[in-house]
Amino acid sequence: MEPLTGKFTQENRANLDWLLEQSLDVKMEVMKSHLSICQIIANQIMNEELIKLAGERYSREKPFDGRYSRWGSNPGSIRIGDQRVKVEVPRVRDMGKEQCQTLESYQRMQEVNNMSGQIVAGVIKGLSMRDYEGVIDHVSEGFGLSKSAVSRRFVENTRDELQAFMDRDLSGHQFIAIFIDGKSLGGEQIIIALGVTEQGKKIPLEFVQAHSEKAEPVADMLRRIKGRGVHVEDVLYILDGSKGFRKAVKQVCGEHALIQRCTWHKFENIKSYLAESEHEPTKADYYKALGRESYEDAKADLLDLEYRIRSVNVTAANSILEGLEEILTLHKLGINQKLWTSFRTTNCIESLNSQLGKYIRKVTNWQSSDQRYRWTAAGLLETEKKMHRIRNYRLIPLMKKAILLHYNSLRATS
Repeated sequence: MEPLTGKFTQENRANLDWLLEQSLDVKMEVMKSHLSICQIIANQIMNEELIKLAGERYSREKPFDGRYSRWGSNPGSIRIGDQRVKVEVPRVRDMGKEQCQTLESYQRMQEVNNMSGQIVAGVIKGLSMRDYEGVIDHVSEGFGLSKSAVSRRFVENTRDELQAFMDRDLSGHQFIAIFIDGKSLGGEQIIIALGVTEQGKKIPLEFVQAHSEKAEPVADMLRRIKGRGVHVEDVLYILDGSKGFRKAVKQVCGEHALIQRCTWHKFENIKSYLAESEHEPTKADYYKALGRESYEDAKADLLDLEYRIRSVNVTAANSILEGLEEILTLHKLGINQKLWTSFRTTNCIESLNSQLGKYIRKVTNWQSSDQRYRWTAAGLLETEKKMHRIRNYRLIPLMKKAILLHYNSLRATS
């Protein structure tokens, strides 16, 4: 039997915090398999020992003067009755002895013959009655795990991850682009900045809660990112057309900051003013213009489109002119067309938001700003592990050269 199957599949490292934070439907689904519950609790026990030895992930304060370090993980298993359950076993390296050591908790769990029985019955009862304290009691009794340790982790883990996320040093990365976009959580905007390095890696940089997409919160976020080692004045910004985002970038990085307007959002704005019969021909002309290799040709075609539809709808024509230069930023820089897919729309950060949604969509009652921040940070850190590099990232050094040439030429003439 494979634990955590079906539409609620999780990685083998899912722990008790994950389970207790899920909706009741998810909890009841997990309860159908006592092996899944045992798997989750086993992971929680190993994680407690890992933190005791090597400290919290990303924390600069390490126990034992930093003697022990996280060293990835290995696939493992524990026996539950007559079946084996897969787990991910954290590796810890003893830097003094220059060797990895096996977690004591994993060794002990391998010696346990049957972990189900009383604990499973207790967990089922506790979850079905929404008695989370009862769950912790049964976990403690069944496994010898400190009740205070479990409850403390349940409350503090996401807060620790938030602190780690906001404090981590970013100066070791060379960023060439920053995407900015917002996601709604319980009526509030969570505005996220996503950086792309010169190696093509995507790294969530920071986020801020705001009631709208005004400039001030985003400008403050960019200043904090700058304070953590990112040269925010030397990158390309990809924005969805929000006036507040654009104003924030200009405030922090200067009037000549490079902004690529999302071409998809721009067309959606143009289309919104037109009759349905005009959508397809306008779309064809719009993307044909953007497909031109040179800036001059692309701009000429867009102006032709603007002239054609002005007799149909003045507002739609004005929308083409508004932000015209910024939807052609990649053209003006001479960026290789193979990179256009990644950098001329906000798809990268919208994909991040979609993945983030998978972690937080079960929360239906946002009770506080602290809750929003903790869940967002934890979700971003988890999503970051699974993000792929930009397509054709080997061409990024040429893009970086073009961006720096733009900024350096401006500084030379100022």
